[in-house]
Amino acid sequence: MANPIILLLFFFLSTAAFLRPSASQRSPTTNTANKTSCNGIFLSYQFEGRQKIHPLVSNPAEQPYSFSANVTLLNSGTTDLEAWTLVVGFTHREILVSVSNAVLSDGSALPFYSDPKSPVSFSGFPNPDLKTPIATAGDIFQIQTSISIVGTQFGVPNPGIPLPSMLSLSDPAWSCPLASPTQSSFSTCCVPNLDPNNNSSIDNSTLHEDGSFLPRRAGDLSITYDVIQALSSSYLALVTIENNSPLGRLDNWRLSWEWMRGEFIYSIRGAYTSLTSVSDCIFGQQGQFFQNLDFSTVVNCQKKPTILDLPISMFNNSNAGLIPFCCRNGTILPKSMDPSKSSSAFQLQVFKMPPDLNRTKLFPPQNWKIAGGTLNPDYICGAPLSVSPTMSPDPSGLQSNSSAIATWQVVCNISQPKNSKPKCCVSFSAFYNDSVIPCNTCACGCPASRSPRNCNATAPALLLPPDALLIPFDNRTTKALAWAEIEHFDVPNPMPCGDFCGVSVNWHINTDYTKGWTARITMFNWDDVSFADWFMAVEMPKAYDGFEAVYSFNGTAIGNNTIFMQGFSGLNYLVGEVDGANPATDPRVPGKQQSVISFTKSKTPGIDVLSGQGFPSKLFFNGEECSLPDRMPTGGAFRVGLNAISMVVILVGTVLLLLGQ
Repeated sequence: MANPIILLLFFFLSTAAFLRPSASQRSPTTNTANKTSCNGIFLSYQFEGRQKIHPLVSNPAEQPYSFSANVTLLNSGTTDLEAWTLVVGFTHREILVSVSNAVLSDGSALPFYSDPKSPVSFSGFPNPDLKTPIATAGDIFQIQTSISIVGTQFGVPNPGIPLPSMLSLSDPAWSCPLASPTQSSFSTCCVPNLDPNNNSSIDNSTLHEDGSFLPRRAGDLSITYDVIQALSSSYLALVTIENNSPLGRLDNWRLSWEWMRGEFIYSIRGAYTSLTSVSDCIFGQQGQFFQNLDFSTVVNCQKKPTILDLPISMFNNSNAGLIPFCCRNGTILPKSMDPSKSSSAFQLQVFKMPPDLNRTKLFPPQNWKIAGGTLNPDYICGAPLSVSPTMSPDPSGLQSNSSAIATWQVVCNISQPKNSKPKCCVSFSAFYNDSVIPCNTCACGCPASRSPRNCNATAPALLLPPDALLIPFDNRTTKALAWAEIEHFDVPNPMPCGDFCGVSVNWHINTDYTKGWTARITMFNWDDVSFADWFMAVEMPKAYDGFEAVYSFNGTAIGNNTIFMQGFSGLNYLVGEVDGANPATDPRVPGKQQSVISFTKSKTPGIDVLSGQGFPSKLFFNGEECSLPDRMPTGGAFRVGLNAISMVVILVGTVLLLLGQ
């Protein structure tokens, strides 16, 4: 029989646990106190609850739970919070399944898999701005917004309550101290940051005179969404993509966004949608509301359409073209290369749905994404910002401007996605070393389909004879093995994998003399795709000031230790790989272009070319940063100078003299 004292003790403990207020009941008192004392932007994260879900696993760290939370932003200060972006540091591998009153700032779709090392950014939609209590008489609907989050998280067995590691605003104009956690909530009070250096990314010169619009922001790529005509049930929009990066570009661009309020594209000029489909409208609310609309002429009803540029031949088409800066096969070049080809534009007519049937009810699409060809940088786009209406010269030629009705700006910046690999690589060689240091093993990634793998993905690439660079990697084995035997190099078993790069560049130190030096640059295109209007850029920290000329390319020093190169007119086309003279026996031949670049030593005294200062620290092709070798050619026994040559001549003469005797 159980001990009565133990039973009585268990009864009191159970009763105390039952009567103790829950975490959700205790936390509002703490949050209310913080909210009352905050004279800035009050942020709070309230954990609302969770439950264990299948699959049920024995490892607590891998057990999934469904959870819900609420994030509140309250403007309690004297400054409007415009285009707010909230940063939350999730730490339990949260998968965000549903988010209300906000969108992910980088345009990612749901479900979204968070990374404990990368905080998640949310942007307000449809309410991106929070006014002050003074300007609204404390109207809670204008000064506060709440984000409801539903998702999945892992680990933290009950009764633990998982909370984020941080809660802040991403705008550098606001300073948010470390949030103070309670048992089930997280809160902080953000105040204006008085440091003027934290606003350096904002171009205040474009701030509207009445101060009612956000200043336009700087970025690698700027997209403007201009409403140029507004009716009660539709509007006309002009979308312009402008490249502001000195080394970024796009080929065959593909632009996408997400309609948030049931809109659809009725017509489009200057571009086209990847899919012409009206089924979403006919079987949706659009078809029920617009019963008299002929949907056979509608272009696209997808919630997430994809837009592509028209070919050059369509520019003068009266139905599809005739939009300035349209129809360029999706190519957008840097301004440093050709300012006239640094932007692209198209026009579309958008139909709206209730309750937006008013010419003043205008909402831009969200979750913008843009991508280029296989050898272009990756871009991440932010949320649309309401900026001053775009001014355009009057088409009649009069000295007046035409203003857009409303304008939103989307800023996209070049990024390096996690676990991404380069798409091009560089090999090094020099006159003082017989071997070529090829591109690194798996420089552009080893295909996962090679299983079981018949090559070594971690072994260093084998040194090669110079002529091996002219043939595809799969055909270099014989030459690599023969060279290894001649030079007495170790050969791993299995041999190293290839670089798997579509484009490779060889940088060869050609000469080194008292007053200067030269290098030979050779580009190889191993892809079937040709590159029109290609460009290349190299960073030369030690040699930049001594740059003289590039002889077969058009070379320009553009600052930041960077030399920009492109093909001359008629020579700016890097062809793709083609069959050899005899396809049955000869390997395929890459597209190739070559030039020599020269430097003077008068402006770079003390430069040591042979120690590696003559090689670039970074090399870009079409905006993509290429993989560089991990080592450089060395002199050593392979370096031949004048004294060595003299010794050889003397030795040969001595031998001939002895033979003659």
